Formats: sequence, C-alpha cells, structure tokens
Amino acid sequence: MKLWRWILALVIVAALAAFGWHWIAEDPGYVLVRFRGFTVQTSLLAAVVILLLLWALLGVLWRSVRWPFGAFSRRHRRVSRQSLADGLVALMEGRHGDAERDLHRASRLDKLRGPALLAAAEAASRRGEHARALEALDQASQVAPRAARVLRARVLRRDGKAAEALALLSPEADSGNLSPGGWREFVLAAVAAGDTRRARSALEPLQKSGVMSARAYSALETLVLVASIQAAGDGAVLNTLWSQLPKAQRRAPAVVDAYARKAASHGLVLPAMDEVESALRREWSPQLVETYGQLAGDDLDARLRRAEGWLDAHPNDPSLLLALGRMSARLHLWSKARPYLERSLALVPSASAWEALGDTYDGMGDTALAQRCYRNAIALGRGDVTEPLPESNVIGGRLDTRPIAIEERDVHGVPRLKE
Repeated sequence: MKLWRWILALVIVAALAAFGWHWIAEDPGYVLVRFRGFTVQTSLLAAVVILLLLWALLGVLWRSVRWPFGAFSRRHRRVSRQSLADGLVALMEGRHGDAERDLHRASRLDKLRGPALLAAAEAASRRGEHARALEALDQASQVAPRAARVLRARVLRRDGKAAEALALLSPEADSGNLSPGGWREFVLAAVAAGDTRRARSALEPLQKSGVMSARAYSALETLVLVASIQAAGDGAVLNTLWSQLPKAQRRAPAVVDAYARKAASHGLVLPAMDEVESALRREWSPQLVETYGQLAGDDLDARLRRAEGWLDAHPNDPSLLLALGRMSARLHLWSKARPYLERSLALVPSASAWEALGDTYDGMGDTALAQRCYRNAIALGRGDVTEPLPESNVIGGRLDTRPIAIEERDVHGVPRLKE
C-alpha cells in the first residue's frame, strides 16, 4: 500500500512539472543585471536556478570553513554522551563512585547537564555522601527544578531528615502540583515523619497518577494504614480512624491484623476478634489466624472450638495449628496443645512454635524439655541448627510429617480434585 502512495505522488509531481513547464515556456521572463559595465541577460527560470546553486555552494564553503573549528566541540559532545552512558551503567551496577565521576563529566555539556547531575546526586546518595548529593542537586535545580526537588526530598529522607523532606514537598502537595514521583516520596516522607494523616491524604492523588503498579501501590497503602493504626493513642481515636477508612482499605489482612492487635492493646478485644473473624470468612490468612490465637479475652473456650472447626478446611496450615496449640496451652489443656504444636513444627519449624511448645512442657512439669524448646526457639531465630526432641517424648515416637488429610481443600472448604 505504501508503494502505491509513492507511485501516485510521483505521477502528481510529474503532471505538475509538465504543466508548469508549458506555462513557463509561453513566457520565460527576462532578467537583466548591469553592474560596472558588465551586463548579464537570462531568463527568470535560469536566474532562479543560478541563485539556488550559488546558495548551495556558499553553504558547502561555510561548512568546510567551520569544520576544523568545530572538531573540539564535536569531540566534547561525543565524550559527554559516552560519560553519561558509562555513568548510568555504573549506577545500575552499584559502582557508585565511578558513576558519580562519569556523570559529573557528562554534566559539562549543557544539553546533558540536568539528567547527569540528577543521576550523580542519586549515586552520591547511595554511597551515603548526602552532602555531595545535595550539592549536585543545587546545580541541577537550575536546569530541572521539579525533578531536583523530588530527589532532594528522597536524599533527605534517606539521611533521616523526613520532616525536612515533608516540608520541602508540602507547598506543591497543598496546591496539587506534585509530580507522580513526588507524591510517592511525599507519602514515604510523611510516614517516616509520623504524619500519617497527610500520608493517607496523598494516597488518592498517588493512585490517580498511575506511577505505581497495582501491587506496589497496594503494598504502600498497607504500609500507610498500618502506620496510621499503630499511631492511634487510645481506643476512641482508633475506632474513629477505623470507621473513617473506606471498606476496601479495611480488607487487607495486614491492616486487619494491625487493627486487631492495637484494639486488643487498648482493651477492645471483642471488636478485634469480630474484625479478624470477618476477615477470615472473606479470605483465609495465616497471619490473621496466628493473631486470633494470641488475642486475650474471656471466651477462649468458644474461640478454641471455633478454630478447631477450621481444621476441616485447612488441616495442614501450621499457623492454625500454632494458634490451636497456644489457645489450648492457655487453657492448660497440655495433652491437646502438645500434638498441635508438634504438628506445626513438623510442617514448618518456627521460633513461635518452639516457644509455645516450651510453655507446654513447662506446664506439664518437664523443665528440661521446656528449656530445650526455648533454646531451639532462640537458635531458630538466629538461623542456627535446632536440637531435636528425644523420640521417646514425641507422640508416636517421632514427629509426623505426613499430611493430616489426603484431600486438599480451597479457602471455601471445597475439596480440590487431583490432577
């Protein structure tokens, strides 16, 4: 199709040239130039062609004369572009000292000054040279002020000066003129400075900017909401905050977990358990199950029976087994707590399970095994090798690592068919 367009264009040009030639041939015009006794006579078309040829000749002569004088500037541009490329590669490879040196060289070319100085400031910041980074940003702000401001806020936040970073971005945030990267940096600076209210208010424009993927934005939103919940000073403030959050923001397991723990610390155990149970009905979460087993309250018997009912749908969940073991131990049901905790350890060893098993053995009066479990909890937390329990003290002679149930079920308790 493109070939036919070219053919059509050539036909049109040829037709115009033919008609134009006949039009000029009828009256070619007459040009007379007389200068100091010299006389030149020609047609108008020939005069135009001669002028165009003279113009082209003068252009070639001018470029030929300028070429030796422009060799230095051409070399400067080539070297600067190569320095910028080398500096960016070094920055990505983690050679921050080399990157900073090459990028400062590249900044000598005016067209590359802004991006080169910004990248040099980032390299200096990653090295921990925050003063040098701020010096580079002072120069970069003359070329790229908005980008330099956002990067300056990032450098200040990395240097532990989150309040200064927040104050730097606040004027543009209040007027709604922050760049997409600026909104993200504003949220992080507000969280680091403890101003969770401003961090929450910046989430909406950050989401609208589209600078972050859905997963990255969800993680940042969860970080802000968890920090906001943890900053609540009393139960009234916590409940007010929780009621003001949109329903979508109250569904994340990490957010529900933070609310439940904070509410329980303020004595609001029943609201905490209600939120955890509602969240577990919507979506199974090992994190929330573990929290459910740690919450205080007087209805521990009922909660234990309710949690035991979840075993049918989640028989091999170590967090559920750990929660059941903890609640059984708190009720002094040592013979019930022990197999739950041993089963949890057999599936996924954890310091929490070893500690709970130590509490169980201590309640049973076996101090030696309790101390071994506590040592294993400390060792596992450090990444060291744990000491297994004697086979005579393990139910069945050894820890059973086979699945409790042959069939696997989904979050709704429906059995999955084998492939």
